[in-house]
Amino acid sequence: MKSLVGGSVGIGLVLVLTMNTGATGAEPAYQERTEERLAMVQDQLEVRGITDPRVLEAMRSVPRHLFVPAPLRDVAYGDHPLPIGHKQTISQPYIVAAMTQLLQLQSDDKVLEIGTGSGYQAAVLAKLVRRVVTIEIVAPLADSARKLLAELGHENVTVITGDGYRGYPEEAPFDGIIVTAAPERVPQPLLDQLRVGGKLVIPVGAYLQELEVHERTESGFTRRSIFPVRFVPMTGEVEKEPPGGFRPDDGR
Repeated sequence: MKSLVGGSVGIGLVLVLTMNTGATGAEPAYQERTEERLAMVQDQLEVRGITDPRVLEAMRSVPRHLFVPAPLRDVAYGDHPLPIGHKQTISQPYIVAAMTQLLQLQSDDKVLEIGTGSGYQAAVLAKLVRRVVTIEIVAPLADSARKLLAELGHENVTVITGDGYRGYPEEAPFDGIIVTAAPERVPQPLLDQLRVGGKLVIPVGAYLQELEVHERTESGFTRRSIFPVRFVPMTGEVEKEPPGGFRPDDGR
């Protein structure tokens, strides 16, 4: 899955490079840059409404600099997206934290991510829940994310190479689903794979897009619009949908 930045927001995917373990006797790479992560959380997240303590701690602990190309690691913790190859970006940390917080996750939850990219979002989710299933349509991205997540010890993450439009019915229902590319309409299979009380966080729209939260209830679905975003379109099977497809607020 793919994403671009529009204005100051966006979600992106990364071509992951090999971990840099540094010189003999140096700290492991995942323990480096601690002060930068602490400053990122304080200056970019807490002041902008990220209040979930578990989300904040996950953002403090995941080594974001390992999920960007080596030449950009010095600016990995800045309040901005970064180009990472494959015509993709990694979004600013705030967007990752905001989308994660909107899921309202519990430690025993199972989450589906559509659009693995670098694996950064999956690594954050892995700190918060029992299990993460993440699907990536671009095979090289899936392969590199799988490798890095394993190196970092995230045994509760499964990376699948494929089209995420139909979700992952083999393990449905999910407590939360997060999507990192924009369809024009919410894919019905993703809604179907939410448990009652589960939330789908997804950018929706063509050029003008909104980040939305869809929650499954006993009687149907609710929808909340959060703020404008700019993502590249979701690709794959979703492109075969006729214009003006289903929206959960169309009277279902």
